[in-house]
Amino acid sequence: MFKIALNAGHGINTSGKRCLKSIDANETREWVLNSRICRKIEEKLSGYSGYSLIRLDDTSGNRDIPLKQRTDKANKFGADFYLSIHHNAGINGRSGGGVIAIVYKSIKDGSPTYEWQKALYNSVIDKTGLKGNRAVPLQKQNLHEVRESNMPAVILECGFMDSTTDTPIILSEDFADKVATACVEVLVKKGGLTYKSQTVKNDTPIKKSVEEVAREVIRGLYGNGNERKQRLSALGYSYSEVQSRVNEILRGKRV
Repeated sequence: MFKIALNAGHGINTSGKRCLKSIDANETREWVLNSRICRKIEEKLSGYSGYSLIRLDDTSGNRDIPLKQRTDKANKFGADFYLSIHHNAGINGRSGGGVIAIVYKSIKDGSPTYEWQKALYNSVIDKTGLKGNRAVPLQKQNLHEVRESNMPAVILECGFMDSTTDTPIILSEDFADKVATACVEVLVKKGGLTYKSQTVKNDTPIKKSVEEVAREVIRGLYGNGNERKQRLSALGYSYSEVQSRVNEILRGKRV
């Protein structure tokens, strides 16, 4: 059983952790962005078996759990991997930024933690294209979460909340979905997770209705693009039929 410790950084009311007002009039809180990605990761992982997961943050966002409590919880759980979702700041209303993946300062290139860092960064960039202009996208820092966790740990900074380039992108539902898909692909591969396929006693797959599958697609259980098409086809479903129903549901058509 592969154990995952998942963390949405900060709390709703943590001081200063929000989008720049001149770019986002709502001043969207960082925890809202972090938690949305974590929720999507959990939803997408629900289509797999072979793992257990704990959230380290207060999922209501009302309390900013101290970092020591978070890492202590992950260590007590015996997690195999620690993933902390954050969004960055420091552009100060200018353009540029991008995604950054952070590990502890003493991590050696080629180590398991480094391989997690590289895989997550590459997957997120592949899905979102938010490479930005950071000189060191794979960073090593002396931060509590990556220092005090007993397992490989990565902090993923998913773009800058004070960048004219990044902010409109990171506010979108589509971006959050792509980041979650990227993270799940890495967790599935490196964690050895298995896609769930319901079967009866003679190992014949149980076919779900198009309606059921379409709603699972909307929840993100089959990924996007070619991945979705391949997974649906492998399970014996008509991609075009399912996708047509997905489009109807998203347009609010009830049939």
